[in-house]
Amino acid sequence: MKSLLKLTYQSLCLMMTVLAFSFAAQGVAVDEQMLDDPVQEARARILMQEIRCLVCQNQSIVDSNAELAQDLRGVVREQIAAGKDDSDVKAYLVDRYGDWVLLKPPFKGGTLFLWLSPILFLFMLAYVMISQRRTVARNTSQPQPLSAKEQAALKTLLDKEKPDSDFKEQEQGKTS
Repeated sequence: MKSLLKLTYQSLCLMMTVLAFSFAAQGVAVDEQMLDDPVQEARARILMQEIRCLVCQNQSIVDSNAELAQDLRGVVREQIAAGKDDSDVKAYLVDRYGDWVLLKPPFKGGTLFLWLSPILFLFMLAYVMISQRRTVARNTSQPQPLSAKEQAALKTLLDKEKPDSDFKEQEQGKTS
């Protein structure tokens, strides 16, 4: 029995070790071929921080493990190795993928809505809040005074209720 428990324990330890290393291997991103010149590689990395992963959308291609991001990192490195400057590399990518590929798109006619939409949204929100406040203020204004006919009807109702309330008070006085 002890040998069976020992064998089970060893098997369990081996499986846990293999499982732990398999998860660790998946967590490490294997990067593509880096540039030989460390200055160019550093420049490429800085430039890659400004380029959006088109799959992940809110990550730079440095932070993404998507295949397209890996391809774009390769393109950036190729362009820099070919002697292109940063603006040429960005222009190359924008020509192929549009301004969307840049994490900070330029301010121009095509991206005007993109840049001004937060301000437009704030103005619309302010308009809705102000108009709602005015509506609430209008609906909670002072009530209109009762007309003579309404006052007479109210007096009639109140007079009908008085005898009952007087009777209840008398009944309570007798019982106490």
